[in-house]
Amino acid sequence: MSLSPDSLRTGRLLLRRWRPGDLEPFAAMNADPEVMELFPAPLDRASSDALVERIEAGFAEHGFGLWAVEAAPNNGFIGFTGLSVPGFEAAFTPAVEIGWRLARRAWGQGYATEAARAALHAAFGPLGLAEVVSFTSVANLRSQAVMRRLDMTHDPTEDFDHPSLPPDHRLARHVLYRATASDWHRRARGTEGPTQPWVP
Repeated sequence: MSLSPDSLRTGRLLLRRWRPGDLEPFAAMNADPEVMELFPAPLDRASSDALVERIEAGFAEHGFGLWAVEAAPNNGFIGFTGLSVPGFEAAFTPAVEIGWRLARRAWGQGYATEAARAALHAAFGPLGLAEVVSFTSVANLRSQAVMRRLDMTHDPTEDFDHPSLPPDHRLARHVLYRATASDWHRRARGTEGPTQPWVP
């Protein structure tokens, strides 16, 4: 894939490639027990930095990735939203996943939904993907609410135990949501797209 989706804009947000200045606030976010409550464990600085390296490698490999998110005009870095390829095997893989993680100060303002809509607009527009999935633990009700606001569909028979976690882990059971290009374009027909893709 030759596309280079370096950034996307919405009414309030800029989704862009990562910068060195993002590492410190990202590490603080990943060390926040409340942000990481529904992940297996908080991340130390080295693990947080390594995650950014993997994200940037994903852009190089796939032509898309998890964009760093800035809130306009002066709220700065607030987390990430975007597309990735799951690194584990499951009934629904291979697939492209949409995901998000935001700092606590950015919660409750609709940023996750707004940024994710931009990512889906890119996925089903310039990137030409046919389907995108999203998954999270059954306990993560906030993320499931975002998936529903994105009009993603959920079939309970597709829920699964995450293979990276022990079967008895409190977060092992996951829900799976799907969005298809055909559904997205049918809903968007006759409306203006939510983003201006690939801005410098």
